[in-house]
Amino acid sequence: MAQVLVSGSIAYDRIMDFPGLFKDHFLPDKLHNINVSFQVDALADNFGGCAGNIAYNLSLLGVESSILATAGSDFERYRAYLRNLLTDPNSVHIEKDGLTSSAYVMTDKADNQIAAFSMGAGKVPYTPLPATDSASCAVIAAGCPDDMRALPAYYRSEEVPFFFDPGQAMTALSAEDIKDGLNGAEAVFGNDYEFDLIMQRTGMNEHALLEKARVLIVTYGEKGSRVVTQEGEKRIGAVQVKEAVDPTGAGDAYRAGYIAAYLKTLPPETCAKFGSSVAAYAVEKYGTQNHSFTPEELQKRYEEAYGENFPL
Repeated sequence: MAQVLVSGSIAYDRIMDFPGLFKDHFLPDKLHNINVSFQVDALADNFGGCAGNIAYNLSLLGVESSILATAGSDFERYRAYLRNLLTDPNSVHIEKDGLTSSAYVMTDKADNQIAAFSMGAGKVPYTPLPATDSASCAVIAAGCPDDMRALPAYYRSEEVPFFFDPGQAMTALSAEDIKDGLNGAEAVFGNDYEFDLIMQRTGMNEHALLEKARVLIVTYGEKGSRVVTQEGEKRIGAVQVKEAVDPTGAGDAYRAGYIAAYLKTLPPETCAKFGSSVAAYAVEKYGTQNHSFTPEELQKRYEEAYGENFPL
């Protein structure tokens, strides 16, 4: 296995743009009986899934990874694509009786999203659990709920540092599942809505969460992110984008940037700045794995955004 073990969904993404605002088409007094159709501008078929997106961004950063996920009989096209990245194309398990997970994501002009996700073969647990001999760390992203339940305890027993990112899988996890995922995590990732949901589901405030996890990373889109530790919190500004084309996958890019900086033993606030720099490239391209950058371009962007020397 490679340097970073990345668990989560592996999927084909169907991404669509809606040239208006969702809120203009919902009637507050009719929410009990919704029947709405949105005319979209475009439909693009992309490689995606949380694990696939994180592995792609780690590859751009020169970090090797292995994807721990189950795909279906239609995965060969994705596998061939992975061979060009710094990730093991054979680490993905295949369930021949199912199809690879599919995501259908529609984004409006305010970057609000409506998504539908078909688990397909992705609902099959990843077994056997991976060897960890060469793993520097692991990330548990949204994917098969059984994997998200099994891996935190496994990584703790194997003494592998891990990051927990329940995200879109939150509703499939119990309060105890979420608490166990937090327990011993190097960092927990989520946007402000997801953290509110974590606290509501577990009955824990941020102080209590920090008794289980070392760092909380709360993202706010174009408003940046917040790094919360036992020592206090720091606000990290977002990196300005040239044109916000598609926010889908920006969170996964942020996580990859954070982890790449973490592997260099940099402090959490620097890791967050690095994550924000990588996420800016994802926002500027349609789809989750269509952006790219050179080390020199990333260095320039980081230094212009934060007024400090590039840490890597």
